[in-house]
Amino acid sequence: MDLEKRPQPSGQPSEQTSGQSVEMPSRAPFAEPGEPPLRASDADRDRIADILGEALAEGRLTAEEHSERIDSVYRAKTQGELEPLVRDLPGAHRAGPQLAVPGRPVPGTIPAEPDENLVAVFSSSVRKGRWRVGRRTHAYAVFGSVEIDLSQAVFEYPQVVIKAVSVFGSVEVRVPENVSLRGSGGGVLGNFEVDTLDSAEPEAPVVYVEGLAVLGNIDAKAKRGKLISNLQRKLRGKGHGSHFGH
Repeated sequence: MDLEKRPQPSGQPSEQTSGQSVEMPSRAPFAEPGEPPLRASDADRDRIADILGEALAEGRLTAEEHSERIDSVYRAKTQGELEPLVRDLPGAHRAGPQLAVPGRPVPGTIPAEPDENLVAVFSSSVRKGRWRVGRRTHAYAVFGSVEIDLSQAVFEYPQVVIKAVSVFGSVEVRVPENVSLRGSGGGVLGNFEVDTLDSAEPEAPVVYVEGLAVLGNIDAKAKRGKLISNLQRKLRGKGHGSHFGH
């Protein structure tokens, strides 16, 4: 069977196969669209806020400069908007990967007996201000409320455990923005909520909140604007001779 050769358009590539002219499909030019800017996450904003807080504590920024940049941090929608806010600060150029924070303390590192008990039965109990945090604190709220504010506390240990039990009551835990926060627990017709927090500093204390809420509420999160000012000082041993605090 004779194959008719068709004329090939000018500029059109072809492939010769056994005397047959096979037309190659034309390719339209492909214009690669520009990539959209990467959206910033809450963790990205918190990391930049930590760097700014550190710069304020070291005297690199004035209070007015810090306030202006913090406002810009929480208005930023992309990572490109965040980077210029710390470009002139040393914290933005810190090298090395961050260490992973374990989900729970290593067995045996935290004693089973609490250093302090906070109990509220048809009443309230509050622990706040400048106080030394032990390795373990227990909080019990029965038709009452317990407030544990660590934002101005002195941390003498790298790991702190708070055990909370709420029955028709509430337990609130507040921590500085530049520590790590972890939680494990649940609720029975109640609410157990811990806003996980990762510090950019590997030496930062880790606060673990564990507990049970029965027709009650347990809530742990960072307190905005509160930072440990001397986080650069490293813990030695079990905290003797060195601590974190205001």
